[in-house]
Amino acid sequence: MVAFVVSLLVTALMAGGVVWYARRRPPGAPLTWGEAMLGAVYVFALMFVAYGVVPNQWLLWADNELKWRADRVLLDTYPITVSYLVLRDLIAVAIYAVFLGGQIALWAVWQGRGKQKRAAELPTSTFGRPLVKKA
Repeated sequence: MVAFVVSLLVTALMAGGVVWYARRRPPGAPLTWGEAMLGAVYVFALMFVAYGVVPNQWLLWADNELKWRADRVLLDTYPITVSYLVLRDLIAVAIYAVFLGGQIALWAVWQGRGKQKRAAELPTSTFGRPLVKKA
């Protein structure tokens, strides 16, 4: 259980690092080769932990300490039999789905950095100019 919780904590801290850096780095800032390589390694490490280590630690914890095996039956109603092994695998799939949603959210945070929301959109002409003057 400790390894699973630590891997989740490392994933959350690394994702938080992406959000923190996205707030600091302005869009369009020049990027050096070293910064690009460091960013690529960081994102690879984050994806490795999220998609490799966390599900593996969940499966190891469920198999060893929780003893969720195929011979332990969770639900046995005709014609459906659900064992703890099925529940273990469904939770692993849910972990992947949550991390995929989180990855998409991190992409949105990174791509949306530096953009400010406009209070109210003024109607524009076909040339793109506002039709009303600001007071």
